Formats: sequence, structure tokens, C-alpha cells
Amino acid sequence: MYFYHLLKWGKVCLGFVFFILGSEIVHAQSHYRARFEEPWSFSLQAGPSQYFGDLYSLWRYYEGIQPEYNVGISARYTFGTNLKARTDFSFYQIAGEDTKADPRSGRIPRDLNFRARNWEAAFLVEYYLKPVKVYNITREFLNPYIFLGIGASTNDPYAYFRGEWVALRPLRTENESYPGVVMVFPMGLGLKYKVNVYMDIFLEGNYRFTLTDFLDDVSAFNISGFYEDLIDDYVSGENPNRLRLSIRQPRYLLENGEPNIELIRRTGGAPRRGSGDPRINEPEARYDGYFTLNFGVEIYFSQDIWDNWIFRKRGRGYRWW
Repeated sequence: MYFYHLLKWGKVCLGFVFFILGSEIVHAQSHYRARFEEPWSFSLQAGPSQYFGDLYSLWRYYEGIQPEYNVGISARYTFGTNLKARTDFSFYQIAGEDTKADPRSGRIPRDLNFRARNWEAAFLVEYYLKPVKVYNITREFLNPYIFLGIGASTNDPYAYFRGEWVALRPLRTENESYPGVVMVFPMGLGLKYKVNVYMDIFLEGNYRFTLTDFLDDVSAFNISGFYEDLIDDYVSGENPNRLRLSIRQPRYLLENGEPNIELIRRTGGAPRRGSGDPRINEPEARYDGYFTLNFGVEIYFSQDIWDNWIFRKRGRGYRWW
């Protein structure tokens, strides 16, 4: 009888052990499905953009924020413990005008404005505070990062004049041709939050340094070096908008809104335009730039993303995201 009871309890214990082991195996397998290390990810981001140049100066004159907008897509590849390579392609709008200038800047009389809608492509390297070359299930929930890179942007400023937007680059308002594509040097910082094994959301600030002072079509301190060329094109009728859009200060305009050629000549081309040309180290001169503050969503691609997340069936079990 004693042997019978011992055998009975042995079977029960053995069954319980097999049940526990089976549960652990299933549990481990379900975790294992999320243990993938996927180096590729793609993101979509958008947010405000802010121009910095001759028609705007937040830092010096506290002129407030005058935001426009931008949208972009990015591809990332993890190649180091804390490193990712990234390519960006984005569309952005920037703008500026004297009417919003701080009176201390001395820029209100110019009455200049511009708007540019440009495309940008860039290659960057991101450095993360915490490791990113890990299984996606063990990816950090919060991970700050910094980045820098190099890229190119179109440069196509327009001015609002007499009820329409007029392209400024073909006019050569400062008697100088400048390229329609410029180099940019993006750099900034961001913060990512892990939503699930397949997705992060992030907030990122990105400033672009450039080697041009013509994002806004304004550079020269005044028109003293080229006003006669502008007047010649105006008088001949060959291209009168060159002078009209170079000088818009009310002081130098006639009652009908046309440039006062006599006054321009008498003052030796004194009408003010920009802060000076940084290429010749003029005082106060600086290159233009722009800043974007973006909110984005980043998706990590894996072999089972379509079945396990995007097209998952209702009623199926927990999927570890």
C-alpha cells in the first residue's frame, strides 16, 4: 500500500514538472520571436522651421519665433554599439521680413521680405548615449543622441511684390549670381522613446550651418558697388525688377512706388540691404542658416513585422510589443 501511494504521488510530481517545463519553453519561444537585431529603420518626421539671416536675428535682437514648416523622411543603419548612419530627404519652407524686426536692428526701413521652399538631402552619423546594437526587445525606452553630417539644399528665394511672388535668384538684385544648390552642415540632438519592439517616437532639434549668405537674397551692406548697373537695367527696361526689388525703402521711392533714381545716385547707392558679406570679413557679417524642431516616428523592419504587427489577426495572443 505504501509503495502504491508513493508511485501515485511520483506520477503527480512528474506531471507537474513537465507542465512547468513546457510552460517555460513556450514562454521562452514567445520571447525569442522578439529577439531580433534589425539594423535598418525608417522614419517620417515633421515640425516647425526657423530661418536665421539678414532679415531675422533671434539671438541678438530677441525678435521672437517666426516659424514656417518642414517634413522629411529618413533611413538609418546601425553599424556600431552606439552609432547609426542616417540619410535624410526633406522639404522645408523658410521666410523673413523687415516688418517683424526689432527696432534696435535698424532694419525696418528696408521693407524687404522673402520666402523659400527648398529640398534638402543629407548624410549624418548619430551617436546614442545608450547602446543601440542590441536585440529590439532590449532596446532602451529612453535614449538621447547627438548627430552631425553634411548635405545639400536647393536655394530658391522669392519676394512678395505687387500681389505676387517673384523669383529673386534670376534677378541678381545685388548684381551677383549665386548657386541654386548650397552645402549644408546639419547638427543637433534628439531624444527617442521606445513604443514597442518595432517603433520609436522621437523629438529632434537640427540646425544647418551653410556657406552662403543668400538664402534670403540679402547680403551686401548697401548697393554702393553696383547701383549704376541696376539703374541701367531699370531705365533701359531690360530688367526693371532688379532695381525695384533691390531697393524698397519708402525713403527711396517716388509717390507712385517706383525707385527714385535721382536720390539713389545723389546718395551714392546708400540704401541699406544686409549686414555685409562674410566672405570678405565685413563687420557684423555672417552666413545664413536654418533650424528645424521635429517630432517623428521610426519603424524598425524585421522579417516578421508584417505578420506579427502590421497585419496581425484579432484575437491572437500577446505579441511582446
